[in-house]
Amino acid sequence: MRRIGLGSIAGRVYARAGLAKARGAALALAALSLPLSAVPAAASLESCLPQMRAQAVKAGVSQRTVDAALADVAYDEKAVRFSTSQPEYKTPIWDYLAFLVDAERIADGRKMLSRHARVLAQVEKTYGIDRHIVVAVWGVESDYGQFRGDFHVPHALANVGCSGRRAKYFRSELIEILKIVDRGDVRLADLQGSWAGAFGQTQFMPSTYRRLAVDFDGDGRKDLVNSVPDALASTANYLKNAGWVTGMPWGYEVKVPAGYRGPSGRKSKVSVTEWGKRGIRHLDGAELTGSARAGLLLPAGAEGPAFLVFSNFDAIYTYNVAESYALAISHLADRLRGAGPFQVAWPTADPGLSRKERLELQKLLLRAGYDIGEADGRVGAATRAGISKAEARLGLPVTGRPGQRIYKALGGR
Repeated sequence: MRRIGLGSIAGRVYARAGLAKARGAALALAALSLPLSAVPAAASLESCLPQMRAQAVKAGVSQRTVDAALADVAYDEKAVRFSTSQPEYKTPIWDYLAFLVDAERIADGRKMLSRHARVLAQVEKTYGIDRHIVVAVWGVESDYGQFRGDFHVPHALANVGCSGRRAKYFRSELIEILKIVDRGDVRLADLQGSWAGAFGQTQFMPSTYRRLAVDFDGDGRKDLVNSVPDALASTANYLKNAGWVTGMPWGYEVKVPAGYRGPSGRKSKVSVTEWGKRGIRHLDGAELTGSARAGLLLPAGAEGPAFLVFSNFDAIYTYNVAESYALAISHLADRLRGAGPFQVAWPTADPGLSRKERLELQKLLLRAGYDIGEADGRVGAATRAGISKAEARLGLPVTGRPGQRIYKALGGR
């Protein structure tokens, strides 16, 4: 995956007059290259920045850090767009799991378990969180530290704090991240992350960082960007505070009777024994018994894989507030400890692609003459448009999905 290099901004401190002139010139130049519809938003950022700077100083951030962090902020159309619109493309669960829990991520995760065994043992002992879950979060959030995000976080937060939805929330997150810099935990130049402000090897929001980040390597800094021990321990601390129960599983795959129309849902918890009475069974057909309370998760309906999920699944869910995300973390953790894939297949004739296959699909599209930009394994609008054109030309249902059907039709193996 690519990172967008924004250059070092640490130590750029300007006098007030020079700062205003430099910032105004930068925004004016940026506005020249923007579509007319975006020019008012860029002007809004210019008028908003002084207030935002003053709020940060009033909240206790040093003038030096404020000047260095916000000296060269330019309007970021992409960050603002992401904050005000929902994605047009909804990823099917089988696509989501195919690229998040692929052979490469499993193999890399097992290497991380071995490489950081000592730290993980200490983290597990200190916080009571299964090390495989912690490493799975690390793998999904940043590919074990290899990908940190496409945005320089202070600049992205300044943009969405001026123009996006929930502007007040994002302004508070900007102040929090500047305080992190002020404390010396992380350098400004290292603050690469998401448009919404999440950053570090396990992607903490700044306010979560303040509450739950820990200095596990003992160097006096809570550094989730450059310190693997700090990142892993902070993730464990998060899950502990989210209600993780030591020794309890996240859940497990179960068998649902044909034609099942009974209750389901993560929140609709009853005892395992009660699920047994409703006809749910272990995969081998054995009866379900137990007093622990669980919900029945059917991410693709009763025809696909089914899971009984316990309170630890809910703890994982809070990390990104999506059941598909929690299932990806849970399944990756199981695969890291040696379990196999789900036994029940997803109800689709067109399964998803791994990251390696997605990259190969893009190369096949380029080879076939479809202009999708660079082959980088990241499926965006251009790749989906290319897939749609290829599907239409080949007489396939036009979906725009990066699935096995179009992959094989173009020569993938």
